[in-house]
Amino acid sequence: MDNTRIYRMSFAGVYPHYIQKAEKKGRTKEEVDEIIFWLTGYDIPALQQLIADKTDFEHFFNQAPHFNTNATKITGVICGYRIEDIEDPLVQKVRYLDKLIDELAKGKSMEKILRK
Repeated sequence: MDNTRIYRMSFAGVYPHYIQKAEKKGRTKEEVDEIIFWLTGYDIPALQQLIADKTDFEHFFNQAPHFNTNATKITGVICGYRIEDIEDPLVQKVRYLDKLIDELAKGKSMEKILRK
């Protein structure tokens, strides 16, 4: 599979869709941000800078201050693929984030989403 498209996709272009998906289901931008911070180790100023710079997903994840080791507890199917079986580490990280946003939109508690 050619994953170049995912690598080059702008995080800033997808971020508003994450927020929109969450807000449609009564969740908040702050909860989306909390998920991103938990997964990547970024904080508000760093996230704002990444969005302003239109950072692509490859750099977004490769430059993450601290990718959460509990991310391996994220399992299931997203976009037709079982997350734990995805071989490309970057694509797997993107799908982890997608899955967490889906869980938020489905009404799961933040405690469960953040694997506490």
